[in-house]
Amino acid sequence: MDSKEKKLNVGLFIDTFYPMIDGVVSVVDNYAKRLTKYANVTVFTVAPRKKGYVDNFPYKVVRCKRLAVPGLDYDLGMPSFDKKFKRELENSNLDIVHIHSPFSVGKAGLKYAKKHNIPCIATNHSQFKQDFYKATKSKLITKILLSKIMKVFNACDENWSVNREVANVYDDYGLKEHAKVVNNATDMDFLNDDGFVRELKKKHNIKDDEKVLLFVGRICELKNIFFILDAVKELKEKDFKFKMLYIGSGQDEDKLKEKIEKYGMQEKVQLLGRISDRDMLAKYYNIADLFLFPSMYDCSSLVQIEAASQKTPTVFLKDSVTSDGIVDNENGFFAENDVQKFAQRIIDIFENIDLYNKVCENCYKSVYVNWDTKIATVVEDYKKLIDKRQKDNQQNQ
Repeated sequence: MDSKEKKLNVGLFIDTFYPMIDGVVSVVDNYAKRLTKYANVTVFTVAPRKKGYVDNFPYKVVRCKRLAVPGLDYDLGMPSFDKKFKRELENSNLDIVHIHSPFSVGKAGLKYAKKHNIPCIATNHSQFKQDFYKATKSKLITKILLSKIMKVFNACDENWSVNREVANVYDDYGLKEHAKVVNNATDMDFLNDDGFVRELKKKHNIKDDEKVLLFVGRICELKNIFFILDAVKELKEKDFKFKMLYIGSGQDEDKLKEKIEKYGMQEKVQLLGRISDRDMLAKYYNIADLFLFPSMYDCSSLVQIEAASQKTPTVFLKDSVTSDGIVDNENGFFAENDVQKFAQRIIDIFENIDLYNKVCENCYKSVYVNWDTKIATVVEDYKKLIDKRQKDNQQNQ
């Protein structure tokens, strides 16, 4: 950006944020950190559950009061009832609004954009129909809730979907204009120095002839974590040599531990908990031979891009939304939604080492994208929308 050019004022709106961690939180954080090179950035979000938590970011964070929702990981933001939040928002002088959720905080962003006649973008991150039905077990309530959030998305100037399949899903939800595809990325770079490999393998008692299988994410049933465990149990019964590492935390950790013990898999499967150190996490991706991600819930998970940054290919289920852009045996692998077939697919992958090595290189070339590159193009898209709105405003005066 030209030093004389005025910095943009960008508002990112999300209905949950750190210390809570999920994929959308990570995306917004990566947007915000990198946008500070081009803009004055404010993340508008909900107050944290954790008492004494203090924001420490290279960008501004403005939080509103929250209402706890029993039984859910997420709270309901109350921006309309928070005078301080409303004052901060009103004084922000934003040039563009980018909402990452369609609930109360996202709606506050949209309302601000409409009032001040500036563009509003929405990114479509989640399969809300699944979320709503899981929470309510009612097709009617799911339909009503979906209709409400689609009013928010349809009121925005542009919708961005994290891959082509997600764009199609939102067409089915009732999005009036087909969304533009803006893929996610990662902050990780390939680790050329592999001096840590032996150290990590020793730490986890991984033998040289054992394949390292990895899952990173929330430890919850939605992510198909028990499917993975059932599949690696099959691998053990077939005398396939491996170590399975789960990284993450979540509501089903105890249940997973119990099942590992029930199967007598303590020697083969390790739960490492949440690893927030990004450099250390990259090392685990690096030592993994395969990343296992049989999720039918995720839209475009960051973890598959993180794995690709270390030349570690992912095994997906066929017809999963998050596998959009993957070609089987080219830049990733597909398996049937069947425990035995998934296990056999893992075995088959290592029967052809030349093909496996080719897929490792190709996933790095085609799946891996760095956030710095991605955000540079996002800024250009922001500018185009701002310029268009300013020209429209001038014509309508």
